[in-house]
Amino acid sequence: MTTDSPDPTTSTAPRRDEVLEAVLADLAAESDQLDALVADLDDAGWSRPTPADGWTIAHQVAHLHWTDEASLAAVDGGEAFAALIKSAVENPAGYVDAEAERLAALAPSELLARWRDGRVRLADALRAVPHGDKIAWFGPPMSPASMATARLMETWAHGHDVAEALDVELPPTVRAKHVAYLGFRTRGFAYLVRGRDVPAAPVRLELVGPDGDRWAWGPEDAPDRVTGDGYDFALLATRRRVRDDVDVTAEGPAADEWLDIVQAFAGLPGPDPKPRGARGTEDAS
Repeated sequence: MTTDSPDPTTSTAPRRDEVLEAVLADLAAESDQLDALVADLDDAGWSRPTPADGWTIAHQVAHLHWTDEASLAAVDGGEAFAALIKSAVENPAGYVDAEAERLAALAPSELLARWRDGRVRLADALRAVPHGDKIAWFGPPMSPASMATARLMETWAHGHDVAEALDVELPPTVRAKHVAYLGFRTRGFAYLVRGRDVPAAPVRLELVGPDGDRWAWGPEDAPDRVTGDGYDFALLATRRRVRDDVDVTAEGPAADEWLDIVQAFAGLPGPDPKPRGARGTEDAS
């Protein structure tokens, strides 16, 4: 029998530390996996193009480092984060690329050292957030566990971009559950960011994880349903794959429409990914 999976990013106050530590452990594991891919690359390796149009491996790591630093600024809540919000408002379509470009110009050894240091400082900062406090962000305020989950999702997604650039097949892990859950939670945002009305009809999401565990969210009696492979759904929700390349099925018009626009991340959706057979290292994702 399929049972609903608990929300992996929230908890009552007595369990907050336990939930946060579990997410931070998964984030560290995801970061270490990516770190191992890039640690021994030479300068030419860091310059290899990835599926994201115009982004090298250095850009991918630079973006992760910048977002860690932005998250630290958000936890602090001072002038630095206010300046980030101002930049986002003034240049919503370009500020992320501009920051990635700036940091990608660093020597690879310095960029790697900064990313390593920043992700440790962020984990410590999230642990220090008082119980019950929310962290202001570019979207709705988040709990520390939710922010850690968002960082995990980004690291997971950009790690796949780097792996593809290096022609490496990453092993499916249950850490994809965090990504799948964000894909479910952000259903309404996927409509709003495209200027569409959010359908009133709920959608039930039922997936099977890499270990055979079943992940399920949404009303059990919802007529609109999405079912399939949890790892594939995570790839779809991070817009790393198109529907034809994943083992994910929709039943009902609301579910079918959602799968066309699903995205687990904040911000603009960006260009559509290319089908696997049409992908090359110069292709956009």
